Amino acid sequence: MAVSESTPAGAAGAGFDRRDPRAVRHACRSGGYTGYTAGLAPGHVQANLCMLPKDWAEDFLLFCQRNPAPCPLIARSDPGDPRLPTLAPDLDIRTDVPRYHVFRDGAFVEEVTDITALWRDDLVVFALGCSFSFEEALADAGLPLRFLERGSVAGVYVTDIDTRPAGRFHGKLAVTMRPFKPADAIRAIQVTSRFPNVHGAPVHIGDPAAIGVDLANKYRGVGDGTVAPGELPLFWACGLTPQLAVANARPPFCITHAPSSMLVTDLRNASLAVL
Repeated sequence: MAVSESTPAGAAGAGFDRRDPRAVRHACRSGGYTGYTAGLAPGHVQANLCMLPKDWAEDFLLFCQRNPAPCPLIARSDPGDPRLPTLAPDLDIRTDVPRYHVFRDGAFVEEVTDITALWRDDLVVFALGCSFSFEEALADAGLPLRFLERGSVAGVYVTDIDTRPAGRFHGKLAVTMRPFKPADAIRAIQVTSRFPNVHGAPVHIGDPAAIGVDLANKYRGVGDGTVAPGELPLFWACGLTPQLAVANARPPFCITHAPSSMLVTDLRNASLAVL
């Protein structure tokens, strides 16, 4: 089903157990939930997605390997297989995400809530780690995030930092921003450094202009860019970076998740920590 790109983050879906990753996926599958996934299924890994034709998959795999901060690969499907059994045994990638973005020749063409009719036998699914995992670790460390209390997500921005190209894929680095007081910023760096498979430590601290960012100019208007007096903005590599690379590479067909509407998996966040 096609939806507007401006679909509200909380659109639909109160009648399911928001702590259970399987219940979240089934709510998406039924069309009962189409919103942001931040805060859902606490303790479980959420994933960014990029689905490409088989003849584009090797270039994209190399792009992920060369850019592990924005593209930390946690699973890859066989061509034409909508399952990712290492992430959840009952998962169906065609239905189990709240919203998808569809690209043709590198251009965004529509947002939908189900890709069954668009599925192809040559599509390869890439699942990439998501910063929602380390946000839980930040909260556990006593570093709550105001935007979550407001039902929003971290502001998303496009920097002037180049990723490392791979084959036909290249582009600028996308980032998410979270503000902290200086002492808390040090702790946030320590906490997120433990999670390289979900973007790891910040790529920049402080002046947004130093990486070509204007906090008022968010990518597709996503997230909260508020920085209070006395706070420092911290910027983490973002799993929307592949969407910028897709726009440049111009594959004939590609499907991704919609910003901040992720695949909720059965993996535990703790399984991705390195220390």
